[in-house]
Amino acid sequence: MTDTPPDGARSSPSTARNRQPILQELGPRLPDGARVLEVASGAGEHALFLAAGLPSVKWQPTDCDPETLESIEAWRASAGLSNLAAAIRLDAADPNSWPDGPFEAVVCINMIHIAPWVATQGLMAGAARVLTHGGQLFLYGPYLEAGIATAPSNLAFDQSLKSRNPAWGLRDLDRVKALASAHDLAFAERISMPANNVIVVFEKPG
Repeated sequence: MTDTPPDGARSSPSTARNRQPILQELGPRLPDGARVLEVASGAGEHALFLAAGLPSVKWQPTDCDPETLESIEAWRASAGLSNLAAAIRLDAADPNSWPDGPFEAVVCINMIHIAPWVATQGLMAGAARVLTHGGQLFLYGPYLEAGIATAPSNLAFDQSLKSRNPAWGLRDLDRVKALASAHDLAFAERISMPANNVIVVFEKPG
């Protein structure tokens, strides 16, 4: 696997910084043979790295932007990984655009704070539908958390996001948990990550 983008592919410095910590946490939590649906795969670098690091897992990347889908496909074609499926169009806000599944896991990295709240609503509805019983939803990113001081860098990031789009911004984790619960997804785990990020895990009852 190479870090040099192939023709037609995009690259993000933040992915290079957070991909290994994400892999270290997902690896022990995904069973062998798990089918994973990644929502909002972006440029496709996470999909490539995580599929390479988890060869027993079947990884399905998605996005709703045509140019982004092209980037995912460029990365995939360059790697030739048998467990990394061709990217498909999926709109997080529209569960009807989701594949049927079932999936043992849904993974969403750095989306809900860079999208309107309706995308998070769709994410929960879609995950609840496509996950197997006992399947898990993994959300990675920064949050506002009651009782935990927000890092100055995250506060600045929140203001920057809102200046770009008032519908964006760091989400209150309690509100995210309540939305998940409304879709019968039970909060299972909070994992501290580098750079003031967390992985939040929800589970569909078995």
